[in-house]
Amino acid sequence: MSETDTDATATGTPDQRLHPWSWLFVLLQQLRQFIVPLLVLMFAGRGDHDAWPYAEYAEYAPLAGVLALVVVSVLQYFTYRYRIGAEGISIRSGLLQRNLREIPFTRIHNVGVHQSLLHRLFGVAEVRLESAGGNKPEGQMRVLGLQQALALEQLVRHHGSGAATTTGIAERPDGAAPAGQAEGRTLLSMPLGEVVRMGLVSNRGMLVVAAAAGLVAQASPERMMGNWLEQQVRGAAGYAEQLHLGWLGMASAALVLVAVAMAAIRLLSVALALSQYYGFRLIQTQGRLVVERGLFARLRTSVAPRRIQAWYQQETLLHRWFGRRALRIDTATGGGENDPRKLRELAPIATPAACEALFVHLLPGVQWPPAAWQGVPRRCWWRLFASSVPWTVLLVAVLWWHLGPWSLLAALWLPWSAYAAWQQAGRLGYVVDARLLAVRGGWWSRWWRMAELDKVQALQLQRSPLDRLLGTASLWLDTAGAGPLSPPLRIRFLPHAEARALHARLGRVLAARRMRW
Repeated sequence: MSETDTDATATGTPDQRLHPWSWLFVLLQQLRQFIVPLLVLMFAGRGDHDAWPYAEYAEYAPLAGVLALVVVSVLQYFTYRYRIGAEGISIRSGLLQRNLREIPFTRIHNVGVHQSLLHRLFGVAEVRLESAGGNKPEGQMRVLGLQQALALEQLVRHHGSGAATTTGIAERPDGAAPAGQAEGRTLLSMPLGEVVRMGLVSNRGMLVVAAAAGLVAQASPERMMGNWLEQQVRGAAGYAEQLHLGWLGMASAALVLVAVAMAAIRLLSVALALSQYYGFRLIQTQGRLVVERGLFARLRTSVAPRRIQAWYQQETLLHRWFGRRALRIDTATGGGENDPRKLRELAPIATPAACEALFVHLLPGVQWPPAAWQGVPRRCWWRLFASSVPWTVLLVAVLWWHLGPWSLLAALWLPWSAYAAWQQAGRLGYVVDARLLAVRGGWWSRWWRMAELDKVQALQLQRSPLDRLLGTASLWLDTAGAGPLSPPLRIRFLPHAEARALHARLGRVLAARRMRW
C-alpha cells in the first residue's frame, strides 16, 4: 500500500537508515540500466564538432549523466527510512513525492538476504521482503550492514513464530542479532563432493554454451558463423587426409572430439554448480526453513514450511548412476520461476533416503514412500507413443531432402519411443489418502509430485474427444506457486467411472476443509 507521506505510526524503534555505502550499490544498479544510452552519448560526441553549436561539449555528456546518477543515488540514501513496528515494517522514501509503505509481518512470506562479491567486500547485504504472488518484492533494501540484515531477518522470523519484539534491532548499536539466539538445526548440507556430483548430472554448461552460440549468431553478420564452421570442418578434413587416417581413423577422431567437447561442458557445469551451491546448508530455525549457498555471491533465503504448496522429486538417469535425487518445492511467494533468489530447492542433490527423510520430517505423520501406488491401465502406452510419431515423420521428411534414403535411419527412433512409452505407462500411478495426494511418472527420467489436500486450489475432470471415445478421463489439480518447468499435478488415462468417483471424493474433502476455514 503506497500513499503520500504521513506521520509515522508510533513504535518502539526510531527510523533507521540504509548503510552509508548504499548509494554506491544503487549507482551501480542504475549504471547497468543506463549503460547503453551512456555509450551512445559517448560515441555520438566524437563526431563532427562543426555540425551544431557547442558540439565540442558533447563529449562531456556521459560524464554529466554519471554525475546525475550519483546525485540521485545519494538523495535516495538520505530520503530512505524504515521503522520496525509492533505489527510490521514502515518504509518511507522519496524527496519531491514522498511515499509511505506499510508491510505487515503477516504479509511477509519470505526474507531474502543476497550478497554479491562486492557486497561481501564491503560487509553489506541486500534484503528483499516478499509476499505471496507478484513478481516484485514488498520491500527491497539496498543495502544494509550484514549483521543488521541478519537481525532484520531474525526479527521477521521471530514474529512469525510468535516471539517478535519491536526492539530486536535497535537494542544492539552494531545492528547484530540478539545474543543467545540458536542457529537452528541443519537438515541438509552439501560437501564439496556433492556439489561436484550436482555439476556432473546437470546440464547448466550446455545451457550456457547454447546461449553463447545464439548470442554470437545474432551478433555476427549473416552466414559468418556458418562460413566459419564450414572452414573449420574443411580444414579438419584436409588435415585428416594428409595423415591418411582413413574412414575408421576419421570416425575415431570425431568421437574423440565429441568426447572432449562433452567433458569440457561437464567441467563448465561443475564450475557453475560450485559458484551457485558451494557451502549449501538447509537450516530449520524458529519455524522457518533457511537456505544458504554460493561461492562468490552468497544467498540466504527463508520460507515458512506452511507456505510450501507442492513438492517435486526428480531422478534422471545420471542421478540414478550416482545414487542421488533432487527435492524441490513450490511456494506462494513472489518472484518469477527463474529468479535465483527464490527458494525452490530444499535438496539440490542428495541420496533418495535423505530426500524421503526430509519430506517426512517436514510433513510429520505422512507415510512416505507409500505402501502401494494405484496404477493406470497399461494399455494407454500407445497414447504416449502416438505423440512422438508425427515429429519423427516430420524429421525424416526434412532430412530426406539432404540425405536421401539415409534419412530413414531416423525412423529407428520409433521402436525406442514405443519401448519408452511402454515403460512410462507401467510407472504411472497415484496415491490419495486423508492428507496427501501424490502422482508419479517417467521412466528414463523419473519424477514424483506431491501436495497436501489443504493446498489444492482447483480440481477439474477433463475429457478430450479421444477420452470420450475410449471411455477415459484425466483429473487436473492446481496449487499456488506451481512452476511451469515442473510436471503438472494430474492423473491421466483413468477409466471414466474411476475418475468420476475420485473427483467426487476429492471434491467432498476440499469442500469440507473450506467450510472449516
